[in-house]
Amino acid sequence: MKKKLGWLVLLSLMVVSIVGCGSNNTNSGSANAGNTGQEQSGSEEGTNAAKDSYKIAISQIVEHPSLDATREGFLAALKDAGIVEGENLKLDYNNAQGDATNNTTIAQKIAGESYDLVLAIATPPAQAVAQQVKNSPILFAAVTDPLDAKLVNNLDQPGGNISGASDTNPEAIVKLMDFIATHFTDVKSVGLVLNQGEPNAVIMANHAEKALEAHGIKLVKASVTNTSEVKQAAESLVGRVDALYITLDNTVVEAVSTVIQVANNNDLPFFSSDRDTVEHGAFATVGFKYYDHGYQVGEMAVEVLKNGKKVGDLKVTVPDKLDLILNLKAAAEQGIEVTDAMKDEVIDKENNILE
Repeated sequence: MKKKLGWLVLLSLMVVSIVGCGSNNTNSGSANAGNTGQEQSGSEEGTNAAKDSYKIAISQIVEHPSLDATREGFLAALKDAGIVEGENLKLDYNNAQGDATNNTTIAQKIAGESYDLVLAIATPPAQAVAQQVKNSPILFAAVTDPLDAKLVNNLDQPGGNISGASDTNPEAIVKLMDFIATHFTDVKSVGLVLNQGEPNAVIMANHAEKALEAHGIKLVKASVTNTSEVKQAAESLVGRVDALYITLDNTVVEAVSTVIQVANNNDLPFFSSDRDTVEHGAFATVGFKYYDHGYQVGEMAVEVLKNGKKVGDLKVTVPDKLDLILNLKAAAEQGIEVTDAMKDEVIDKENNILE
């Protein structure tokens, strides 16, 4: 009897031991589950870190100094915010080379892929991208009139998936025409090489024409449809006008060296709508740096990419730091005597009077 009782006690102890071991295994399993959860959490953090890499598409209508500077400024703003090409930024840069068909094809290609953000540089790419791309936030730059281009309905509250920065302040055109009227009293007509197919160029031409009319000065237009016609159009104005002027006309700016040549060869004062053209040989403009313009749009991109802002909530901006910019070397080439009165109109003389 005692022997049976001893076996029963021993059996009970074994059962307790087995249960205890089972409990330990269960706890161990729970601990492992907890570790698995931590590992998953760590994996999620890694995914979030990977989300700090970005994919951006750029559609640019053509290569020329102003638009290139816009793109460079945009990328510089991203870099300053820690978004660097080749490190955590994959860039898909597309240039339509001034071709409308290419422009549409690029927009369609971008629409078929997934991007964290799309940048359209100039009005035609902005219009094409806005029409085609619906699944990515869009920013535009170097667009003359976002309202006329039907990119947005409201500059303060664009809504939708698009916003950006206009590169035109009508006040700049008025100030430049006032400068011509004040300091070039012999100028009775100004020649304009113009692609009538570019809405942005036409809008600026209308502003210039109205501003010149206020001074009794006539605007004479020479139309082109592509860059190969620019030189001939500029030459056709010689003998008919007293000065030359161009807007932010992509077709014309791409061949601006030929306009500079015509101006220099015929002692015609040449005025432009952008600083970059002045740096390359036009005499004067009222404007700003396109690099700064692009940087401003880049800052908007950072707000979207890193700070979670909705692109449609970002106000469309316009240049507000306008100044007269003079190229003294170009003046000499075009037979212009630069007076102290002209220089006095320049606010930032150190940076905007180019030797």
